[in-house]
Amino acid sequence: MKTVSLPKTFSVQWLRNMYIKKELTPEDVVHQIFTRVEADKDMNIWITPPTLDELKPYLDRLATLSPEALPLWGIPFAIKDNIDVAHVPTTAGCKEYTYIPSEHATVVQHLIDAGAIPLGKTNLDQFATGLVGTRSPYGETHNALKPELISGGSSSGSAVSVARGHAAFSLGTDTAGSGRVPAGLNRLIGYKPSLGAWSSAGVVPACKSLDCVTAFAHEWSDVLLVDSIIRGVDDRDPWSRSVVRASSALPEKIYMVKEPLSFYGPFAEQYEKAWKQAVKKIEDLSIPIEYIDGSYLSKAAALLYEGPYVAERWADLGEFITSHEETAFPVTEQVLRSGAKSEYDAAALFQASHKLQSFKHKAYHQLKNAVLVMPTAGGTWTREQVRENPIETNSDMGRFTNHCNLLDLCAVSLPSQDADLDLPFG
Repeated sequence: MKTVSLPKTFSVQWLRNMYIKKELTPEDVVHQIFTRVEADKDMNIWITPPTLDELKPYLDRLATLSPEALPLWGIPFAIKDNIDVAHVPTTAGCKEYTYIPSEHATVVQHLIDAGAIPLGKTNLDQFATGLVGTRSPYGETHNALKPELISGGSSSGSAVSVARGHAAFSLGTDTAGSGRVPAGLNRLIGYKPSLGAWSSAGVVPACKSLDCVTAFAHEWSDVLLVDSIIRGVDDRDPWSRSVVRASSALPEKIYMVKEPLSFYGPFAEQYEKAWKQAVKKIEDLSIPIEYIDGSYLSKAAALLYEGPYVAERWADLGEFITSHEETAFPVTEQVLRSGAKSEYDAAALFQASHKLQSFKHKAYHQLKNAVLVMPTAGGTWTREQVRENPIETNSDMGRFTNHCNLLDLCAVSLPSQDADLDLPFG
């Protein structure tokens, strides 16, 4: 049998069809992926890349089953390195933090049970603290299309692995935009379910009360398939809850904010033009559009890094940071230590919590049966520009994403028309 070459990027459904027609085997696929991973090694996509020794047990299991038996039979996926894969190191982007878990994260286990192949662990902004993809001692992850640009983060390697055809889909995490910003910058779908809809058991916390596991893929049908396999209550996760995904339907209304949106970075003009083109397409959908006061979204977002909610990161990681001086990536440690400020006391937290609850209440009623549409990001930066100004450039990347988890919203980044040649816009 002549082996079919993998296309530059591929979907779950395409690969399943190849398997069923016996034009490819999982062994063929992983060997072609090995070649791609080696060719892209200077892009700093992987922390623990795929190897045949690690994948052999999964391949051997598949040999006892037919492709029709399992919905993800032989489908290779990548895993952000703050999500556990049994007997594979979890680093969270910090060598000194490394541990070797004895069991899979719940979401990984569900996917393996469905026949998927866990390839390895991908690079990330250390401790999932960043939206740029440059805050890793394992190297700056390059953008999949323009290597001089940032990949977006913190799920940098997970996004780029799919965009470069190393995997059919991948898992990331999202607290402030980490599962959407890299999708927007690499021409992918980035799906963030509602809080607790997917289990976080076996995930290194950033902010436990806000963290979501997410998926990156090229096709919406792939995202829905992954969601159907992963979604559900998990007794291992105290934050898990039953969230039933509504049946697919057009919204009753589309909301956009009436305030002028701000664009930034060296491609601000192109991004603004791409947004206007997207708005024109939205206007052609024949769905009612209403422009709303979006100031409360920004106020809610500010609580994450400019208020006491940043202390949750310190609560989870402060003990490690204080006992391992000068171990963390410098800008990451700076952000984490900001959570230890004396003004972030219990009273400040309750004041912020009460304020946030009023914002949640407003969002719940305003957005019922509606969709809020915004750019995923208002621009991008070169990796060099982020190195020179790491805090402000990172803050810019979260302007349109930071509010979502705080307001208990699900969210998705969808590719729109490119802003320029090989310059994706979500």
